[in-house]
Amino acid sequence: MVIKLEEILNETIAMSKSIDEVRVSLDVAKLELRVKELEGAMQEPDFWNDSQAASEITMEAKGVKDRIDKFNGLQLAHEELIMLIEMSIEENDESSLSEIKSEFKRLDAIVESFKVEILLSGEYDKNNAILSLHTGAGGNDAQDWTEMLYRMYSRWCEAHDYKIEVLDYVPDTEAGIKAVTIKVTGAYAYGYLKAEKGVHRLVRISPYNSNGKRQTSFASCEVLPELTKEQDIEINNDDLRIDTYRAGGAGGQHVNKTDSAIRITHIPTGIVVQCQNERSQHTNKDMAMRMLKAKLVELKERAHKEKIEDLSGELKDIGWGSQIRSYVFHPYNLVKDHRTGVETANINGVMDGDLDGFIIGLLRGQKK
Repeated sequence: MVIKLEEILNETIAMSKSIDEVRVSLDVAKLELRVKELEGAMQEPDFWNDSQAASEITMEAKGVKDRIDKFNGLQLAHEELIMLIEMSIEENDESSLSEIKSEFKRLDAIVESFKVEILLSGEYDKNNAILSLHTGAGGNDAQDWTEMLYRMYSRWCEAHDYKIEVLDYVPDTEAGIKAVTIKVTGAYAYGYLKAEKGVHRLVRISPYNSNGKRQTSFASCEVLPELTKEQDIEINNDDLRIDTYRAGGAGGQHVNKTDSAIRITHIPTGIVVQCQNERSQHTNKDMAMRMLKAKLVELKERAHKEKIEDLSGELKDIGWGSQIRSYVFHPYNLVKDHRTGVETANINGVMDGDLDGFIIGLLRGQKK
């Protein structure tokens, strides 16, 4: 008993090195200065004159403070755990072993989550994300698969306290959905979810096949950063075609009597975006423009162009490429990421949103 406690004590003390590395990488002192700057801006009398900018500043302030509080809480809990273990060793208290193991595991997970966040240093990694799912080959099974992925990502967002807002939803009359676009709000939403960009492949016995044959289906996942006010870009209005149409959705969702839904086409590239979330045409247009700008920025970077104006229609369809991950329900259970080699047989857990192993594996550049 005492030997086991001493082993955990040594491991807990060794954790101090990782916590110090996190502190240096986070630059907590710099984060505290940033909070003061943001709080100062929030005290300005005209702060709420620009609601979008105000919302971005408020969100950043909350995100930075949450990181500071999380780190300070980690340090305090680590010190308290060392004290608890030392007291348990002195008193030979067997009853505390289970609690100590559980707390050590919790703190270790927090340290690992900080290490992952430190990897998210890209220009847009801190941003909200716009995630779109589209049905690929596979008929009704593919549409059902798209809806299953929508549920999977919704569950992942809920588990990480991210807010979800449906921007566009295209159901099918027979099964599943043809496409769905959601906005995921929260710190580092894009940094994490960008790992999910690509084609997802499903293998299972088809419930839509009367012969009970195995079916392979595909759906694509597109993830874009929602640009902040500072990252905003200018688009020539002459390059846009804006159409309105009547909103519609599953089970009568979003249906209204006015043509409030918006579809915007960027003529030079052929990119099309649409939004039907709100009853207000103005609000839908604003969100559609944000989606378009995010797509254009990503396309510009992928095409290695200097300016948005340099993009042409030849680049409008770069293509899906091969699948990034396979989900096999039959003849065995397996989810495997083809980029990293990370895999698991717990397919039900994955479909309930347990994606962190795949996301972290990619962020760390894990090799096959």
